[in-house]
Amino acid sequence: MIAFDDLTLAYDREPAVHHLTGRIDRGSLIALVGPNGAGKTTLIRAIAGEPIASAEGGLRVDTRRIGWLPQQAEIDRAFPIDVTGFVAMGLWAKIGAFGALGRKGRAQVAEALAAVGLPGFGARPLSALSGGQMQRVLFARLMLQDAELCLLDEPFAAVDARTTEELTALLLRWQAEGRTVVAVMHDLDLVRRTFPEALLIAREKIAQGPAREVLSEANLARARLVLASDTARRRDAA
Repeated sequence: MIAFDDLTLAYDREPAVHHLTGRIDRGSLIALVGPNGAGKTTLIRAIAGEPIASAEGGLRVDTRRIGWLPQQAEIDRAFPIDVTGFVAMGLWAKIGAFGALGRKGRAQVAEALAAVGLPGFGARPLSALSGGQMQRVLFARLMLQDAELCLLDEPFAAVDARTTEELTALLLRWQAEGRTVVAVMHDLDLVRRTFPEALLIAREKIAQGPAREVLSEANLARARLVLASDTARRRDAA
């Protein structure tokens, strides 16, 4: 589904990710992990097709049906839209940005909200939602995109254990349906319990494979050391 060939992504001439080579197979459920500043969000944004200031090497994504779940901080919850209208954005590929939602579309939105535990929330404004409810709404919108490749940036940040458990079950269901799921994750215990695979980076690739093996103490220590060394080098060069 995704292939990296000596990929380097940079901002202001400083690589956020460099010389990354590898692949993510179709149907994978994989966590993208690493210390803060390791380049995880930059990498997943590049996979999603967002422009990066500078890119060298190769990045191939073998589908155009990509679903994207951003961090909550990127959502303007003061925008005057209700939950139904926001979730219905997931249907844009089918009905167009200015197409009428219709009875079928409203039914799909209602089903998606019920699936994430928010039946009857359609008329509420985004500003009235808690953090956990907003995250469920983002998952509902992603469900309607009917994507082959689902990309999620910190999908469980600032949500409680129950919400995390229920939304994690959705990721497992999507994988069982044959979708490829890539998620930026910080909760390493959750990754070990739930994700079959992990890709550990520290601006460069540290390890990839079964999550419990990748997240060994030795690999995590190496990731911290590599990132610290790279940061020190940049500071000395400045």
